[in-house]
Amino acid sequence: PRRPWAKMAAGSGPGARELFAEGLLQFLRPAVRQLDRHVHSVRESQVELREHIDSLATGEPKRGVTPVPSAWGAQGAHPNPSPELCRINEDQKVALDLDPYVKKLLNARRRVVLVNNILQNAQERLRRLNHSVAKETVRRRAMLEAGGYQAK
Repeated sequence: PRRPWAKMAAGSGPGARELFAEGLLQFLRPAVRQLDRHVHSVRESQVELREHIDSLATGEPKRGVTPVPSAWGAQGAHPNPSPELCRINEDQKVALDLDPYVKKLLNARRRVVLVNNILQNAQERLRRLNHSVAKETVRRRAMLEAGGYQAK
C-alpha cells in the first residue's frame, strides 16, 4: 500500500516534488543547525576536560588547546604519571594506593580523545551534508525559475 503523501508528491508532477523537497529541507535545516551547535559545545567541553586531565597527568598548568604528543601513542595514554601525582601518592598518610585511580584517569583521557575524534568526524560529515543540501537547493531553485514557475 502506497502512502497518500508519497502519491501526492510523486503524482503531482515535478513542481510539486520540488516544493516538497524544498519544504523538507526547510523543515530539517533548523534541526541540523541545532545539532551542529550541540556537537560544537560538546567538542569544546571535551577539549577543556582533556586539558584538565593533561594538567593532572603531566603536572603542567592548563594552557589552551594542547595537541596529544605523538610519543603518547595512538591511544593518547601518558606513559608515566607526573611527578606531582607520584609525590601525592608517596605523601599519603593513609595506606591508599592511587595507581588504579591514576590509570583510570589516563584511561578516561584516552576515551575523551577518542570521543572528540568521533565528534570531529561527525561534525565534518554534517558540514559537508549541509553544504550539499544548500547546493542542491540552489540548483533546484534555478531549475524552477528557468521553468517559469515562481514560488510565493
